Amino acid sequence: MKRTLLYNLCILLGTTISGVVFQPADVSAHLVTTGMGPVYDGIGHLLLTPEDLVPALALALYAGLRGRVPGRRALFFFPLAWLIGGLIGLAADTMPAFPVSAFSFILVGILIAADLRVPDNAFTVLAVIIGIMHGFFNGIALKTGPAGLGLLGIMSALFVLVAIVSAFVVSLKPPWTRIVVRVAGSWVAAMGLLMIGWFFRGQA
Repeated sequence: MKRTLLYNLCILLGTTISGVVFQPADVSAHLVTTGMGPVYDGIGHLLLTPEDLVPALALALYAGLRGRVPGRRALFFFPLAWLIGGLIGLAADTMPAFPVSAFSFILVGILIAADLRVPDNAFTVLAVIIGIMHGFFNGIALKTGPAGLGLLGIMSALFVLVAIVSAFVVSLKPPWTRIVVRVAGSWVAAMGLLMIGWFFRGQA
């Protein structure tokens, strides 16, 4: 029963995000230029964009908490979904004004903090939804710059990042180390709440 509820929650999140994405406002994106070529520009964009980097790290942490199978799935499905979302973003002209990425902060942060176990398939759906969502925003941001090559750079960086972080968490044995990871998850969720709070404060 709990597994079915969590799976439906992931589907609901994806539906909500899609509704926001397809009712966009004006574009508001930034591009990092490294001077080392489009692939490195994409890598730099990921590493210097907290609203993308933090959820990616959080998903890798959660994959590591859940074990080797989710870690392997995140390693391949997450970067691929990010690339697909980025290609969709390249064809789009606008993005939502609401900080949609805050939802991934909150959801993954809560899952980590609660150390909540979800079925492997539900985890895969979650990774794909978050990857597509953030990739979509990256596609818009990179459209006038490195474009597809930049997305390949991001995809490569994500593969390495997820591999290292998830494998590190899987290797943790003492119980207190898992607590440290869970505390980090609570911070990620708090960041998401702050993002939403700042948005509504700016609208006031």
